[in-house]
Amino acid sequence: MFRSSNIVSRIFERQIRTPAPGTSVHCARQFYENLVPSCTIYDIECPDHSFRKFTDDGRYLISFSRNHQDLIVYRPTWLSFSCKEEDCDFHDLPSKAKRFESFFTQLYCVSLASSNELICKDFFLYVESNQFGLFATSTAQIHDAPAIGGAIQGVPSIEKITFHLVRLEDGVILDEKVFCNDFVNLAHNMGVFLYDDLLAIVSIRYQTIHILQIRDSGNLVDVRAIGAFCREDDELFLNSHAQCMVFVDKSKQHDLSANQVENGLQSHQNMPGTPFLSGIKQRLLSFIFRGIWNEETDHTMVQFLDRHHLLIKFGSVDGGVSRNTDHHPAFFAVYNMETTEVIAFYQNSADELYFLFEQFCDHFHATSRNLLYMNFISSHSNNIHALEQLRGIKNKSSSFSQFVKKMLTSLPFSCQSQSPSPYFDQCLFRFDEKLISAADRHRQSTDHPIKFISRKHPNSLKFKIKPGPEAGGLDGRTKKISSFLFHPFLPLALSIQQTFLQPSVVNIHFRR
Repeated sequence: MFRSSNIVSRIFERQIRTPAPGTSVHCARQFYENLVPSCTIYDIECPDHSFRKFTDDGRYLISFSRNHQDLIVYRPTWLSFSCKEEDCDFHDLPSKAKRFESFFTQLYCVSLASSNELICKDFFLYVESNQFGLFATSTAQIHDAPAIGGAIQGVPSIEKITFHLVRLEDGVILDEKVFCNDFVNLAHNMGVFLYDDLLAIVSIRYQTIHILQIRDSGNLVDVRAIGAFCREDDELFLNSHAQCMVFVDKSKQHDLSANQVENGLQSHQNMPGTPFLSGIKQRLLSFIFRGIWNEETDHTMVQFLDRHHLLIKFGSVDGGVSRNTDHHPAFFAVYNMETTEVIAFYQNSADELYFLFEQFCDHFHATSRNLLYMNFISSHSNNIHALEQLRGIKNKSSSFSQFVKKMLTSLPFSCQSQSPSPYFDQCLFRFDEKLISAADRHRQSTDHPIKFISRKHPNSLKFKIKPGPEAGGLDGRTKKISSFLFHPFLPLALSIQQTFLQPSVVNIHFRR
């Protein structure tokens, strides 16, 4: 729409021209090419906290104390200071402005963990409709725990895992959900998924998916548990069936014993019990059998991540516990919670699932219905530049089957794992995704600044993000890890560089 890159010309052009139908938001987002976080305060004075992320609506900055006991929540504000000189933009900021408190206001500090528990610093989910935050605390893992009570052999055990539902407005803990002697993968929200008001928690140790509802009142309510049983009355039915079988078996044994005594025979064998697979695995095997029997599948029944369907990944114990799952076999099933049916099943090397992933990647993400900008997170199904990158990787791959396996290892996507910041919009900016991206992951740090280049004008550098000290590290051989926290819509970002046995270096990047 805009012919000029000058912001004043763009504002005037917006007044006299109407964008094409359906492109008004795209045109408005082009103003971010002019509003960039080009100013940096290096190694800012700030509390020694572990900063987690901004909430998706931009209202709060979540952080934890270094001892992983307390939750500290900040409200993002904007830098304000007075300047008596002319051309203030060319003068250095006052010393009082170069503080963390100039950009953020602490709302409260709440203790979440008990003496033997620690906050899981990589886990946080935000319920945007109610401004609730879901946090987790846990005790230490027990790697050689015995498999008792239906647990899976080889899966670690955690004595206590507690999920805390906190009202972020004032820090009140509304409800808690405790799992004992269980294992839930909390790293980067991998074992927990939030869709609207429904929460799915995957117990790897007991092979159960717990479905909970987050009420407006702040209560965590159990809805169903999918695993050993699929329907609410499955356990009642099986117990009633078992009691009937015991009664029948006793009658048969009594008649058989009488006949054997009459024939001079004596039996010492008991009737073997009938083994049952867990409910979800029984549904899966039934679906596979029907597919082989009918030799056809219905491709139109596949739906992902709505209120009724779950995308479930099945694999080995090592693949479920370890973070590196590239070399472990895996299968994907689409499960309808209401009908308790498996409606689709794929191997992790299935071409059909990959093509769905390539063309409809956004359907694997659950985005907010209230925040419009959450729909503009770049993916290869909505952005031509991201699609070209994916196809470039595919063309360079020596084996298409291995390429498919590598791509599908990211499924199911971790919940709320991508930043909606417009500076990661690949329609607007180009950057090195090996150094920085919208994904919520730590990156290997570099002493060179990360460049954000205009997509429209390939030779135009818009801004740079440099983690760590301004002069760079003294020892280039020391491994440094960086993380980046971008505000969802403001030109504001934090870069945190961590070096082994050294204090973290926090930089604030903003538009002056």
